[in-house]
Amino acid sequence: MAIVFQKPKALTDDIFHYCPGCTHGIIHRLVAETIDELGIEGRTVGVAPVGCAVLAYNYFACDMVEAAHGRAPAVATGLKRAKPENIVFAYQGDGDLAAIGMAETIHAATRGENITVIFVNNAIYGMTGGQMAPTSLPGQVTQTTPYGRDTAYSGNPIRVMELISQLDGVALAQRVSVDNVKNVRAAKKAIKRAFENQVNGKGYSIIEVLSACPTNWGLEPNESLVWLRENMMPYYPLGVYKDAYPEEAN
Repeated sequence: MAIVFQKPKALTDDIFHYCPGCTHGIIHRLVAETIDELGIEGRTVGVAPVGCAVLAYNYFACDMVEAAHGRAPAVATGLKRAKPENIVFAYQGDGDLAAIGMAETIHAATRGENITVIFVNNAIYGMTGGQMAPTSLPGQVTQTTPYGRDTAYSGNPIRVMELISQLDGVALAQRVSVDNVKNVRAAKKAIKRAFENQVNGKGYSIIEVLSACPTNWGLEPNESLVWLRENMMPYYPLGVYKDAYPEEAN
């Protein structure tokens, strides 16, 4: 019997620790499929910082490095510059990338470092119990905003793609989602393009993935996908925000 679907070789056999309905698992698979299809596992190095994906080194079969909170772009920069032939990716959540790691993110992007960043945005601090994140929506209820995020007090959410797309060093900045089959396929295409940019020496590529957090949103998994579509997507529209090489897009 012909095999038509199987676990990517770039994923280990370890069982994910993520909560039921969390979409980190889908995103992990898309990254692993890309590594398999490009045949780069032997020279790929992933960087896992602090957050829900802190244990990503258990799941990817390539070499992995653990970074301090928010410092994945700096670590990835060092890894790539030390061994330019390697393919280096950072896998970061919104609290990690858009809060404590914003300076590293901006400077790596504006320098045009030839790395790939997978940015998972679930609009909340997931690992530490559901506090407000830089990407939490106006009015969103979290552990630290029980009456909803008040922008007059806490400021506005950070739209990372809109911000980072203004930097000269960015080759690709795209926002995708994994809430349904169509969007998962689009996310895979975007992630693969980001890795291909690095293989071809195009510079800094970042893919933002809108992701569900049923546990900290206080919703059932299916309800969380609806909440994502109805609340996150209007505030964080999907699309390509910068593509320095549009003629190479498939």
